[in-house]
Amino acid sequence: MLLEREKTNRYSRFLRQRYQAILGYTGLIWAIAGVVILSPLLALIFYPEEIGLAWGFALPGVVLTIVGGLLWRFLAPKKTISLSLPEGSVIVVLAWLIAIAVGTIPFMLIQGLNFTQGMFESTSGWTTTGLSVVDVTQASRLILLYRSNLELAGGGGFAIVALSAISGISGAGLTSAEGRTEQLAPNVRRSAKLVLSIYSGYAVVGIVALWIAGMGWFDAVNHSFAALSTGGFSTRTDSIGYWDSPSVEAVTIVLMILGTLNFLTSYFLLQGKFKSVIRNGEVKLMALVIPLCALIIFFGIAVNLYDTLGKGIRVAIFETITALSTTGFSTVGYGDWSSLGWTILIVLMLIGGGTGATAGGIKQFRIYALYRALVWEIKRMLQPKNTVTEPDYWQGERRSFLDDSKIRTIALFIFLYFLVFFIGVIITAAYGNSLPDSLFEYASSLGTVGLSIGVTSADAPIGLLWTQIVGMFLGRLEFFTVFIGIFCLFKDLPSIFSK
Repeated sequence: MLLEREKTNRYSRFLRQRYQAILGYTGLIWAIAGVVILSPLLALIFYPEEIGLAWGFALPGVVLTIVGGLLWRFLAPKKTISLSLPEGSVIVVLAWLIAIAVGTIPFMLIQGLNFTQGMFESTSGWTTTGLSVVDVTQASRLILLYRSNLELAGGGGFAIVALSAISGISGAGLTSAEGRTEQLAPNVRRSAKLVLSIYSGYAVVGIVALWIAGMGWFDAVNHSFAALSTGGFSTRTDSIGYWDSPSVEAVTIVLMILGTLNFLTSYFLLQGKFKSVIRNGEVKLMALVIPLCALIIFFGIAVNLYDTLGKGIRVAIFETITALSTTGFSTVGYGDWSSLGWTILIVLMLIGGGTGATAGGIKQFRIYALYRALVWEIKRMLQPKNTVTEPDYWQGERRSFLDDSKIRTIALFIFLYFLVFFIGVIITAAYGNSLPDSLFEYASSLGTVGLSIGVTSADAPIGLLWTQIVGMFLGRLEFFTVFIGIFCLFKDLPSIFSK
């Protein structure tokens, strides 16, 4: 009995030490989130007339930065430690929940949204979804910039930002929990810095390119941030369609593709290692899916719906890429599209972007991996009984193999994704929406896309908005991270606080 009690006490002390480190690292991420909330105040240099709104950002931003900084200063371990995947999951879940909750405050104080609406907008921003309940025609410039900054930070990933600043942490538990398992460099911290360098460089180039294409500086900043993060928040009611410009659309398409590419693929692209880029399974999938779906949309929808051939081609290409990349910008409305067009967009939103990128959805790698597994299974049936083979794929310059364990994990994830998707569709339909509307809107929510056919609005039922909030959160962090993080918290807290 005494031995059992001593074991319990030792385990409790061990958990307290680990959770002290977890809170310390989480505090750093909270401090970074606080800085993101404060970041729109820099725009007061250009828009001093909005100084009266500053307190709405300063109050939550300063408090979160101070609290996070104190946790980091006093609780983070001084020696190098290695974080496991469950511990990384706890950090990511705690970091995102608090960031989203505190990020709600500016929308309530400045924009006048209620708690549910503010929570929806904050979740949509941090998760890079782009669905909105804010009337952009009535929003201040600070609020519009704030939304774009949330998407830029959320797309970069808190784990990546934190690891670039932490020298006393080792192991890939935090990046794995963020859904970024591939490293650009052997050192996790150096890899994180490379990702941030690429991401920041793309954002700056995007701003300049959009300004040259015809946007004003303010619009260029917001749309570069939103396109690169595959977020989709726009400063205009008509989104990219407001400009009706081939140049603006072309630049936006490039930014959306760069945002949806795996960062490792982007790294090889910048290094000129085109062979490594071309043989990447996700690139091959995009090279097939984008032309195929654009052709279907063009001949099935656009050619008969729009005045000129050029307009039809532009619409087909842009809407295909915005859905597959999970960005959510649009150049046209979908109210006059047929079921064929809606079906293509829903499929694209479900597939989603690249693994380890800023995009959402099931992810292209999982679709490609299942395709490779299917081909392998068919070949295995036709081969002699004792033949041993495994399907292969390329990760950067490394050839990897799909064993039964990986295939099972991918299949379970996709099953779980569709289970949550259909539950969300049922709830959405229960609020009086048609089945096509429900399928479209919840594919957009769960895939963190942001395309809408009108179901999402400020006056939508509270239950519907919360259903979408849960979908956006699960879709951005991926299910296993959320489930593991929450399970660990409920399992460990009783032991931590036991005497």
